[in-house]
Amino acid sequence: MRRRTATAQEVTRRDDRGAATVLLVSVVAVVLALTAGGLVLVSAVVASHHARLAADLGSLAGASAIQDGLSPVQACGVAQQVAHTNGAAPQGCTVTGEDLDLRVTVRAALWPEPAVARGRAGPRR
Repeated sequence: MRRRTATAQEVTRRDDRGAATVLLVSVVAVVLALTAGGLVLVSAVVASHHARLAADLGSLAGASAIQDGLSPVQACGVAQQVAHTNGAAPQGCTVTGEDLDLRVTVRAALWPEPAVARGRAGPRR
């Protein structure tokens, strides 16, 4: 009985077996890593926007309270309450004349550091 020898093309075809699976698994891993990174980045951006919105709303409410005749301490209380109602943690409030400066933080869902924002409001100059 005569033995058949494999041609170079047949040997190459047998050696490539499973290469598509490895390539597909690699592509899926890259897509998953990019998706996870994108979600972390989006979480930080959303927290930043949320913090800026709460700081702006709080500072506007506090400046309005000053215009209505409340003391600086009461105006800061109003500003901090509005910021807290909007999901931010007030970090500080200062009143200079009729200008109110409010600092807040908002925790990001996936980012390790909280987003920090500052809102400033006062009468038109």
